Amino acid sequence: MITDFQTNKLFLADCLATKQPKFFLRFEKVLKDCGIVFQFIPNTKDIWAVDFMPIQISKDKFVQFIYNPDYLQDEEDQKTISDVDGISETLNLTTIKSKLIVDGGNVIRASDKVIMCDKVFEENKHIPEKDIIKELRDLFLVDKLFFVPWDENDFTGHADGMVRFIDNDTVLINDYSNEEPEYQRCFRMSIHNAGFDWVEMPYNPPNDPTYVSAKGTYLNFLQMKQAIIMPTFKSKDDDKAYKVLEQVFKGETIMTIDSNELAKEGGILNCITWNILV
Repeated sequence: MITDFQTNKLFLADCLATKQPKFFLRFEKVLKDCGIVFQFIPNTKDIWAVDFMPIQISKDKFVQFIYNPDYLQDEEDQKTISDVDGISETLNLTTIKSKLIVDGGNVIRASDKVIMCDKVFEENKHIPEKDIIKELRDLFLVDKLFFVPWDENDFTGHADGMVRFIDNDTVLINDYSNEEPEYQRCFRMSIHNAGFDWVEMPYNPPNDPTYVSAKGTYLNFLQMKQAIIMPTFKSKDDDKAYKVLEQVFKGETIMTIDSNELAKEGGILNCITWNILV
């Protein structure tokens, strides 16, 4: 698998600049400061590029899953789903097609293993679980495929707000100490049973009855070969989160950006970026 820290080319949805103009100007400057040149994905209908674009397996192999999540089933929400086949054709990108419904934000990659939230089974409940697992392993070219339990307060069920790799054996996870004790235990045990050591990141989401806001989810950072860009929220936890990344990614360039506008929409930096190795 191509990992985030190997990627060197960035794509952003072409609608990001119009849908999030103030954030985009700040982000453009941070990217320039990091030496990251980006290209726009044409003809997009929403800003969450990682979810609808293909998963890169190797330099020339991309897998396109079906992007039709259960949280976009209303008529108006369906209008936000981009024509990925048309986009791939415009980008001269050849993909392997899968019939599984998978959002890219639910695929967390190391070189030889993948972590996903188990909501993938709910999205594909018409397919036996063992068949889902086999197809994912075959497509990802990995033997080690691990699943963390879905925190149903997050309607997306995306693992990129729950866990990220530090290296092949260690992961960053949310400090779920304010969550239900049963969920805390189940989540940490899933990480333990997968054989990973872990480091906790601050996690203090707002008291939002709609559960839309992603504020406080520091794990949803952008990681590339050039730099790591971490979201901040004008919160007391901003410095704490930065120090954790500074400690676990020693020697890496780590930048920050106020991401409150994005967080209100339910996603942050990993969500809006499609970064690949070229």
